[in-house]
Amino acid sequence: MKKNSNFVFMAVGACLVVSVGELLSTFAMGPFYPGYSQLKETMSALGASDSPISGPISAWWILMGFLLILFGLGFRRAFLERGVSALVASWLIMLYGFGEGFGSGAFKANYIAGEYTNSAMVHDTLGGIGVVAILILPLIMLWVISKEEMPRFHRLSKILFVTGIATVLLFMFRFSSSNDTFLAEYKGLWQRLFMLNTYIYLVVIAAIMWKQQVKKIASGL
Repeated sequence: MKKNSNFVFMAVGACLVVSVGELLSTFAMGPFYPGYSQLKETMSALGASDSPISGPISAWWILMGFLLILFGLGFRRAFLERGVSALVASWLIMLYGFGEGFGSGAFKANYIAGEYTNSAMVHDTLGGIGVVAILILPLIMLWVISKEEMPRFHRLSKILFVTGIATVLLFMFRFSSSNDTFLAEYKGLWQRLFMLNTYIYLVVIAAIMWKQQVKKIASGL
């Protein structure tokens, strides 16, 4: 029991490190990239080969991927008795870590003469898979934790699912033919709002895991 609890607590810590680290890393490292705009440029540009901070930001993303996979494994242990829905949710968290973490860090979003490189295509593909996984997570969590058990969490899950979809759709305006529009120009803003939306939700889940585990220890389960 103690070993399992320690692993869950470690996973919660990993989630907090990722949530705070991801929100702070781009803002802390952005100023080291001359001319980089937090609101108008994607986060992927920070890790591209021509970025002066390509190495540190890519290393962070790979570490982030590892920590999110650890969080997903801890989630599985914390909600093991919840069945298939908890198993699916844990895989979605780990898939997000793999796609947005390892995928973004290992494959740089390089463009040559305005054209996608193979690395950029893999980067976008794995990142896209991770984004889809984390977008689905709130819907699966509705099955993991019942409405009767936590009505406010159910409400939050629905709200953050909608806002997550909205920010992704806004971010996708960067692919429009009219790149000079407000929606297309401020792609960095939409991406960061999506990131904020994601990590608010993961931190809430981590808090539930922590509270649940403390109750189990107190009851001697």
